[in-house]
Amino acid sequence: MSDSILIGRNAVLEALKASRPIEKIYLLKGAEGGSIPAILGAAKRRSVPVQLTDRKSLDQMSQENHQGVIALVSAVSYVEVSDILERAAQAGEAPFILICESIQDPHNLGAIVRTAYCCGVHGIVISKHHAVPLTDSVAKTAAGALEYVPIAKVSSIAKLIDSLKKENIWTACADMDGENVFTKDLTGPLALVIGGEHEGISRLVKEKCDFTVSIPMRGTVGSLNASVAAGVLMYEITRKRQYE
Repeated sequence: MSDSILIGRNAVLEALKASRPIEKIYLLKGAEGGSIPAILGAAKRRSVPVQLTDRKSLDQMSQENHQGVIALVSAVSYVEVSDILERAAQAGEAPFILICESIQDPHNLGAIVRTAYCCGVHGIVISKHHAVPLTDSVAKTAAGALEYVPIAKVSSIAKLIDSLKKENIWTACADMDGENVFTKDLTGPLALVIGGEHEGISRLVKEKCDFTVSIPMRGTVGSLNASVAAGVLMYEITRKRQYE
């Protein structure tokens, strides 16, 4: 695996907690308070070197708001879809998978990963083409959740849906023309497809899905941001799975 950087206090701390391989931590001279003591303590326990540096050097490493902490880490490894299914089986739960088709904004993907972790999603699948990879910006926005949510990457979302059907997993896609998500039964094995920020769900993928769900909208705004829509849908699925 190639080296990458991890940006921000929460992302670095969660990587330390998750025993992710870390080569070195760059810390702003004079940084203190908040999660800094926890980061230093975890780094010491794991014998991870910490190098004090100035703000200019950190700014050159990343244009993101690094909060005075940047870690040099091994790139996140992708898993296989079968690993995600196995994770659900080991938990004794019906699979709950999130499929992101052509999400291109790293902040959207990071926010989606963070919400998926909070909702107990067993794993996320992203497309290889026309989609953002797992960059440092994604990791920072995910605020550590990337350490706990398995991510798979596939070349064809349509073929993925076909394979999930063979595993008796229903597939729903989010689209404005779909059924009201609040009245739909979403308690069984399920994969939810979220479309890209600009094009939404592709025609082929929409045709492959078993059904389409939508979020009721009031007012004149036509749609929600991709990560916000994904969050609403994931929490509604979680609510139904836990309480119905």
